[in-house]
Amino acid sequence: MNNGRIPSRVFQPASQDAAVARKTTSSPQTESSAYRLAFQDDDFLLREDLRPVRFQLELMKPELLLEEAKIGSTFVFYGSARIPEPAKADALIAAATTDTQRRIAERLKAKSRYYDEARKLAQLASKAPEDAKGLRHFVVCSGGGPSIMEAANRGADDVGAESIGLNIVLPYEQLPNPYVTPSLSFQFHYFALRKMHFLLRARAVAVFPGGFGTFDETFELLTLVQTGKMARLPILLFGRDFWTRVVNFDALAEEGVISPNDIDLIRFVETADEAWSAVRDFYREKEGAARVDEIA
Repeated sequence: MNNGRIPSRVFQPASQDAAVARKTTSSPQTESSAYRLAFQDDDFLLREDLRPVRFQLELMKPELLLEEAKIGSTFVFYGSARIPEPAKADALIAAATTDTQRRIAERLKAKSRYYDEARKLAQLASKAPEDAKGLRHFVVCSGGGPSIMEAANRGADDVGAESIGLNIVLPYEQLPNPYVTPSLSFQFHYFALRKMHFLLRARAVAVFPGGFGTFDETFELLTLVQTGKMARLPILLFGRDFWTRVVNFDALAEEGVISPNDIDLIRFVETADEAWSAVRDFYREKEGAARVDEIA
């Protein structure tokens, strides 16, 4: 004991052994991959039968860091990686070389207003106060990429708030957008684990027009809430015209494959103010006016 104190640990930390291991004298034995410490051996960690361990690591790393960052809840933003910000929308049209490309570019330009709405909604969410325990709430969380995702992280940055980016390794290069807080920028190998982290702390989800990835994330969320695996929360679909054109929700109910009440899980909105008002109304009814009115 030192000054009557019991030491906090008796084994040296793994980081210390790891540093020693890196300096090991070279020999036929030490050069063999078998001699590497297991947690320093990429070949070992990437073996097919180590997939369960990689699942656990990919679940644990963001969870521990988000907990240490005192992230109590998140406001998740889903949406296309292809919708341009308004200032760049005309460039898409100018670059079109066929009538089909031009029509698509014009449609994307029409949706570019959602970049601004996502940015504004992120600004509003990022002003939510900490709770009595110092936990931060409605922290903006996006997929970390361009377009709508960039707008979300950018909105948080506009008001000096931190935000989360959950990026994914893809066959082509995809870097985090520059507005993601570096210490809250995560990279995933498994889509399933990434989607889990989107929803573990989610207390509201804004869904902007998007493609397969947006559909995948949104319909998994709807399924989780529909089946009672996840508590109900505000699910805000931006752009009624877009969503009712690409998905006939009423037809699903008419065909009997979903309940008419399932349509009530979503709310169509057009603006950030409308979306934020819907979130406040939801939690006012759920938790009482006193607490939710702190969310200005």
